[in-house]
Amino acid sequence: MNYPRPVPDDRSQDLDFLESTVGELDAELLGGPRTLSAHDLAERAGIDIDVVRGFWTTMGLPHADPDEPIYTERDAEAIDRAAALVREHGLDLRTVITVTRALGHTSDRLALWQVEALVEDMAGRYELDDTSARLLVLDRLASLAPVLEAQLVHSYRRQLAAIAGRYAAEFGQLRDPGPDRSVLPLARAVGFADMVSFTRRTAGLGSTDLSQFVQRFEAAARDVVSANGGRVVKTIGDAILFVADSAATGAVIALGLADALGKELDVDRETTTGGLFEGARGVTPVRVGLVWGRVLSRFGDVFGPDVNLAARLTDIADPSTVLVDEGTAAVLSADPRFVLEPRPARRLAGIGSVAPVRLRSARA
Repeated sequence: MNYPRPVPDDRSQDLDFLESTVGELDAELLGGPRTLSAHDLAERAGIDIDVVRGFWTTMGLPHADPDEPIYTERDAEAIDRAAALVREHGLDLRTVITVTRALGHTSDRLALWQVEALVEDMAGRYELDDTSARLLVLDRLASLAPVLEAQLVHSYRRQLAAIAGRYAAEFGQLRDPGPDRSVLPLARAVGFADMVSFTRRTAGLGSTDLSQFVQRFEAAARDVVSANGGRVVKTIGDAILFVADSAATGAVIALGLADALGKELDVDRETTTGGLFEGARGVTPVRVGLVWGRVLSRFGDVFGPDVNLAARLTDIADPSTVLVDEGTAAVLSADPRFVLEPRPARRLAGIGSVAPVRLRSARA
């Protein structure tokens, strides 16, 4: 069993230890010493210095004085590849900026997510306080980074292959864009699952308990979405946004989320005082809204009126239930797996009057 490296108690020794560890880690992760300036990178790539500075800003990284040697050979290679997207592949510079921004945003969140998971693991395994766990992660990161990097590349390629497969199936037979090119391009089932009484249920939880609570919710929700053929677009603390390629797939996912997160609940009984609306102990119910419509996919997110409608439906859904709009209900009405129950019309903020329909499983 590997035990943590002891951290010196003396303050000056502690700082020396940190500086040494960070210095070694920096060179290891960046592939060598920082010997190049922004001017050097621009000259090598044959581009303007402002483009180099813009590249780092778009990546979400600070840029220093253009003459300060803070870049490495790998940084120079990254700038060369970005320039090649314009010179050799003909991409517009704005497109390169968008692609770069996606990398910066996603990798920043991914790196933080993974490091925090490692900190939690070290703290639990070795019974360390938070500070000691973070120092131990710094000590171990150089050896863990190659494995994490290989898994990232593998996952990225699998995701690209999945997108290519979906595009081939969905658009391979289409040659005519249709008479109305102003409509949003993608037909999708879009759904929200929103945790009930999140603030009340998490009040007073410590960092470890809160982290575990949120992780359980996100892991359970992602498992349901992925297992039934959908894709998680994003999680927002107490809510999850997902999409699916057909209305029926979206409906199965929505019902699965309502069932898995608060399974076998008697909603009518639990909505009394002290029940679900008060945050029943040991239960994480969700309200789910689902709409079949058209969306715009940009920046790793989806946009459009139907996305907003799905979000608003969660506001009026009962715990552990699914609401759809009339159009989605019409699409699902011929499917024997589902039962559709019209509800009284409601006014939704920013949308107007909507006649929601409760979606149930026929098996229930």
